[in-house]
Amino acid sequence: MRMMTRNLKVTIVLAAVATLVVAILLVATRPDSAPAPEAAADGTPTVPAELLVREDSHRLSTAPDGKVTLVEFLDFECESCGAAYPAVEQLRKTYAGRITYVVRYFPIASHPNAQLAAQTAQAAAAQGKFEAMYTTLFDNQAEWGHQETPQRDRFLDYARRIGLDVPRFQADWDAAATNDRISRDQADGQQAGVGVQGTPTFFLNGKKLTIRSLDDLTSAVDAALAQ
Repeated sequence: MRMMTRNLKVTIVLAAVATLVVAILLVATRPDSAPAPEAAADGTPTVPAELLVREDSHRLSTAPDGKVTLVEFLDFECESCGAAYPAVEQLRKTYAGRITYVVRYFPIASHPNAQLAAQTAQAAAAQGKFEAMYTTLFDNQAEWGHQETPQRDRFLDYARRIGLDVPRFQADWDAAATNDRISRDQADGQQAGVGVQGTPTFFLNGKKLTIRSLDDLTSAVDAALAQ
């Protein structure tokens, strides 16, 4: 399997520095009543399934046997998430029908349009177009990411581009239900058992992964499938 580019490795290293700052901010708000981490057969801590995948979580790929589930907590504006996106898409193609891939929202406050991007994806999800908006946001991240002004006009154009009912999209955009849905994902990520401290954070069958390349990700998936 072809390795990720050197730029991806550099980006992920830089993101680790930002992660330390995010961790300090999250510790103060992390709930104290979180389910305790469990442990796999090899002693590796695992996260209770109910914290990682909710009934309404966005599944971009589904394995009928449910044997392997990969969960990503992401921020659409995060450069590391954008850098990992092509690898994740390749992984989904390679393991189509063999793994379940779940996306959870985790917008970072320091990214000016991260929350709005998550609202955009969730408003699209209300019309059954989450995946279309997910790919549109990442495919075009360079044109809207890290802009100091709200990117509403651009996101509205994306809604038109993927064929959404625009008035309904606009009604859902800032709706309480939309923001509550995003907040629930963030709350799950902040639970003591999950320990999301930055994005992207991946969990494979409940175990947090350390990813440096596509090979790391595919090796972990292969090992899980072989069990």
